[in-house]
Amino acid sequence: MKARTILFALAFCLAGAAACLASDSNLGTWKLNEAKSKIPAGMGKNTSVVYTAVGGKYKCVVDGVDGSGKPTHNEWTGNFDGKDYPIVGDPISDTRAIQTVDDHHYKLTNKKGGKPTVTGTIVVSADGKSRTLTTNSTDASGKKATATFVYDKK
Repeated sequence: MKARTILFALAFCLAGAAACLASDSNLGTWKLNEAKSKIPAGMGKNTSVVYTAVGGKYKCVVDGVDGSGKPTHNEWTGNFDGKDYPIVGDPISDTRAIQTVDDHHYKLTNKKGGKPTVTGTIVVSADGKSRTLTTNSTDASGKKATATFVYDKK
């Protein structure tokens, strides 16, 4: 009886976590709207960002182009809890942390070797149809840049 109760409680908790992610407006495919974005010349851009729920976490697959137009691809799996999780495929960052501020606002920090390379904010519109990422970054030469990327949900 005790084992059955524990199993039921565990299943209930996992189902609750999955339901919370399933109703999350972050999930889905986001396409860059270049007309609404403010991207400095020569800066790379993520043209497609796809969030899925995987085992109670978010999986984020990003495709785009670097500053010279070459294709880029990176992946990140983690929670929006402000903790660092590994990024695979990003030459300027090896971890990403996303922290929930409220239902529509998030803080982002990418790091390389423990030092921030990109910081920013993410705002999901109230209707869940657009998402705005504002970033502050410093390149290898110390040059600082700010960019605003607007994405439409597909």
